Amino acid sequence: MAAGKPRVLVVDDEPHERQGLSELIAAWGYAVEGAADGAQALEKLAAAPAHVVITDIRMPRMDGLQLLARIRQTLGDLPVLVLTGQGSKEAVVECLRLRANDYIEKPIRGGELKQRLADLVSEALRAAAPAEAGGGREREDADAEEWEFAGESKAVQEIRALIQQVAPTTASVLITGESGTGKEVVARRIHQLSPRRERTFLAVNCSAIPESLMESELFGHEKGAFTGAVERRAGCFELAENGTLLLDEIGEMPLPTQAKLLRVLEDRRLRRLGSKAEMPVNVRVLAATNKDPAKAVASGQLRGDLYYRLNVFHLHLPPLREHLEDLELLCTTWLRRLNRRHGRQVLGISPALLAAFRRHLWPGNVRELRNALERAVIVCDGPMLEPRHLAPDFGRARPVYEDDAHSVRVPVGTTVAEAERLLILKTLAGENNNKTRAAERLGISLKTLQNKLKEYGAASRAAEAEVRE
Repeated sequence: MAAGKPRVLVVDDEPHERQGLSELIAAWGYAVEGAADGAQALEKLAAAPAHVVITDIRMPRMDGLQLLARIRQTLGDLPVLVLTGQGSKEAVVECLRLRANDYIEKPIRGGELKQRLADLVSEALRAAAPAEAGGGREREDADAEEWEFAGESKAVQEIRALIQQVAPTTASVLITGESGTGKEVVARRIHQLSPRRERTFLAVNCSAIPESLMESELFGHEKGAFTGAVERRAGCFELAENGTLLLDEIGEMPLPTQAKLLRVLEDRRLRRLGSKAEMPVNVRVLAATNKDPAKAVASGQLRGDLYYRLNVFHLHLPPLREHLEDLELLCTTWLRRLNRRHGRQVLGISPALLAAFRRHLWPGNVRELRNALERAVIVCDGPMLEPRHLAPDFGRARPVYEDDAHSVRVPVGTTVAEAERLLILKTLAGENNNKTRAAERLGISLKTLQNKLKEYGAASRAAEAEVRE
């Protein structure tokens, strides 16, 4: 790519489409390079970073959605614009779930693409530029607006206070909480409030990296270190030098890699695979997991010495069902942002929808709430969001909170009727749907069990009808 110009990577498996789009973008003054699929795009990004990636969805080897997920895991906030098929709402929802910056439906309109590309490039250049004098307040406000972990409950206020205390330090932080509670959001907030804020924040999902590639991804490799290592490659620690590295789902990291990570954390030095020389590293490491770390240590999934090294400061994020008093504020905050993102003018959320949200147990927590609202905004055909704008299966499959295959755990605040329903369905599943044996284990008659199951079926159909109305 040419030096001095904003760099754009176009990813499309159709050579004519790729060439035509590349020529159009180059005519607007950008340096453009093409890739035939997601795998080749990652190779080119490793060799020469881009300011924006434009990708099609359907491609061989690695499609656009897989590429987007991989970029978010390894390259953080690199702007990605996805090209979707006309009328493909499912693809749009999936793109947004994976945090695509924007999408454009085919056939592409040149004027629309030019404007959106210019906006994304401007964002990328602003993010890469050093802070202007007097600009800190504006950036802090923008960061606060992007922060999902909003709320005024006691639980959220306590988390905010702890973040303020630990952010200016160099301490390692272990962030725990269920999936979707905002662990990466809190990690980013720690970085934004730290002295490293002008440096790189890099998030790596340890569960998404194959075991055979884990050490290479983290520590880098030399050319020829293993089959397929055709060039030297910097690892995540080098890419995050002087910045912050989040190791998400740390409990999924292979034990041999955990031992090597511990050595890097202790010595502040690392050696690339295939190298004889060590190099110093200056990276603040944050770790996150949706598992109980003490149980992970006891089961042998997480090294005890690594756990104690990472757990200098512990932040536990409560599930959404434990601070439902923040639900309305979260909805209002997200609705304002989603209106801007999609060019909509939805005025608010109806009392019926808010009541449905309060009844829901939110197994996916804040992430599930955001996705439910985003889908509703996309399909909304009136001034207010209503229950009929939710996905048809919303609320149908409520979670069973399990400690193991033979027990059920329900959160505080669950109604007795809901706890009974969970216990009955779990027992029935454990008996392979044999109602006679399930009734015996529950200590109720077969007729009572059958009546309960009919009641649950009727409630499910009523909820489904309410969503369709």
